Amino acid sequence: MKKLLNIAKYVLLSGAAVLLVYLAFRKVDWEAFLAGLAQTRWIWVVIFCFLSVLALLGRVVRWKELLAPFDDSIGAMKIWDANNIGNLASAALPSTGEILRCGYISSKKLQFDKALGTMLCERIWDLIAIIVLTVVSLSLQWERFGGYFKENIVSPLASAGVGWILLAVIVLAAVFIVLMFKFRDRSVFCNKAAESVSRLGAGILAFTKSKKKFLVALSTFFIWFMYVLMSFCIIKAMPSLSGLTLSDAAFLSLVGNIASVVPVPGGIGAYHYLVASAVGLYGHSWEMGLLFATLNHEIHAVVVIVLGVVSYIKVVRDRSRKHSDVNKPEESIYKNEAE
Repeated sequence: MKKLLNIAKYVLLSGAAVLLVYLAFRKVDWEAFLAGLAQTRWIWVVIFCFLSVLALLGRVVRWKELLAPFDDSIGAMKIWDANNIGNLASAALPSTGEILRCGYISSKKLQFDKALGTMLCERIWDLIAIIVLTVVSLSLQWERFGGYFKENIVSPLASAGVGWILLAVIVLAAVFIVLMFKFRDRSVFCNKAAESVSRLGAGILAFTKSKKKFLVALSTFFIWFMYVLMSFCIIKAMPSLSGLTLSDAAFLSLVGNIASVVPVPGGIGAYHYLVASAVGLYGHSWEMGLLFATLNHEIHAVVVIVLGVVSYIKVVRDRSRKHSDVNKPEESIYKNEAE
């Protein structure tokens, strides 16, 4: 039953992605789109890929520091592989990556619940970064961005009742936690659930236990600054947009990251639609907006997929080697006995 629900969820999300892609591309002048693509300065695309890798490395540094209070023996390479494999999974099905990377990184010293808690701690830092980027972008150019932000982001979220949904989730979670701790002595399930919640909470509060709090904040700034520079690279890659500034890149990066939250595979469709309309604020055509969104989204997706496949192959190879090493002594013993 659970498997069928997961399949149904994936089909619905994929269907939503296809619909959004159709809405985004249905009125495209393909001649103008391809003409813009032909003028792309690919050296800036190469720099974009390099910055993408740097942003991913920044995430390794931050997560390693948040994991350190629980298990400081986890190497940067293991965290790198966990993130890459998780990103690969999320590109296919949203939210699955977080589960995979936490499962891969967990150990006897670091239970899955704590690892998941540190991941939520990371998301809190990302949320703080989005809020700061929003305040900076809107304060710099409110006249241009204010109306768009309210019409395309704030209003849809408000009409969908996102605020009330979040409030309901928080209330239900609070009630659940209180009940689990209240009845933990009377029920095995409640006791195990309370222990799990305690470990999750410890992970969320990992920052308070970090010995290098400044490194967590600095790595967060680094990650998001790389995102802004990546957006700026695509601006420079397109001659028709090269007049835009770094503050414009910050705004477009903000819109893209907010669009990526939409729960469709890889943010496909929603990202293209919102980012293309944001580029239109500067007086550029819908085709140029879609080209900007496509280059940003698809090139980053290629980087993520390639790194994910490489890490997956590496992990599978390493595990097969360990399995072979474990079996070798037994094989030699049996061989000696036979002789």
